[in-house]
Amino acid sequence: MPKRNPSQAVADAARELSEACAGLRFAEPTAYVYNPLDYAWAAHDLYIQKFANTEKRAVLLGMNPGPWGMAQTGVPFGEIPAVRGWMGIEAEVAKPRPEHPKRPVEGFGCTRSEVSGRRLWGLFAERFGSPEAFFADHYVANYCPLVFMEESGKNRTPDKLPAAERAALDAACDAHLVKLLEALRPEWVIGVGAYAETKLKEALPALGFTPTVGKVLHPSPASPAANRGWAEAATKQLVGQGVW
Repeated sequence: MPKRNPSQAVADAARELSEACAGLRFAEPTAYVYNPLDYAWAAHDLYIQKFANTEKRAVLLGMNPGPWGMAQTGVPFGEIPAVRGWMGIEAEVAKPRPEHPKRPVEGFGCTRSEVSGRRLWGLFAERFGSPEAFFADHYVANYCPLVFMEESGKNRTPDKLPAAERAALDAACDAHLVKLLEALRPEWVIGVGAYAETKLKEALPALGFTPTVGKVLHPSPASPAANRGWAEAATKQLVGQGVW
């Protein structure tokens, strides 16, 4: 009996999430909103078709795209050398409208480094070698697909949005998360950081199965703990919880 390929269900869910987010409105101090599921869909779809084509043992969930990662490549934690060099994904990326002059989207021509992505994918490349070996049992996604910026260019994370804006956004993101997990049927769901872990716990009652929820330290350079050796800390957490 052939194994089920969930990639079309994952792609359909991502499209629905993108369309739902397109109808949302955000007030100051949010001045710009980027949706890479829209302008970088070609690359994101390649990521899905290539790596969401089997059910997974573990799904790792981040919060939302970084300005130099998924905002440029359409791939979660999308550090360009990892996406292009390790995963073998490259596609044309359009421009968000409007675009912040200090936060241009240059796609795969971007020369900035996404530290979180470099740490995350660097660990997986070191431990598993090939992307095929990693993605045989793992998948990485984001809870929220949107990038929020203030007029100054400062990044604004979803947890900092006003309650009413966050409620509408969460409704779309929660619905997508349930569809993603139902498609991939993981044994483990791992929050990359506390925010994502909370969202995974909140999603459990809506699922038709019960994965185990875990957490790893977020690889952001804003985290002093991550800066002291993220790969070692994350490996210890994943081994300690029984994921690895």
